[in-house]
Amino acid sequence: MSSFDDEFGLFGEEAESEPRTRLPARRIAGDVPADDAGEQSRSERRPRGRRGERQRQPQHSQPKRDPSDPWASTRRASDLLGFLAKRLVSKPDDVNVELFTDENGEPVIELVVDREDLGKVIGRNGRVAQALRTLVRATAESRVAVDILDNEEAAQPLAGDA
Repeated sequence: MSSFDDEFGLFGEEAESEPRTRLPARRIAGDVPADDAGEQSRSERRPRGRRGERQRQPQHSQPKRDPSDPWASTRRASDLLGFLAKRLVSKPDDVNVELFTDENGEPVIELVVDREDLGKVIGRNGRVAQALRTLVRATAESRVAVDILDNEEAAQPLAGDA
């Protein structure tokens, strides 16, 4: 007899003297109660439509988005990127997330971190950066570019800006 069997009383004098009782079936909202055998009959399991076809269950649909603010999901994505980046780096006060549009009108989220933390945000072979981009694009629900820069790169003006 193992310690597991002894601990839960599966074997021994108590198990032989006391018969095990069955727990009653749980009832889930809108569910058909189980019969005495503990199983539902086949006809009670799934409602059938005409000609024996299964009735389609309603698909879970996403709530309707408010079309008056198309940038709401992009702002939410930039907030998520800032939250995740602050958890990854050793200097979370130096994390800065900026949202702007490029010359084509596409949204760009720029993540600026300390130079020492750049490797933590990019990760080996860019895996962390790719994961962050995937999460941000899923949250934004549209095309969005994610640029990752360190403080020194962000402070330098672009060649076209001078």
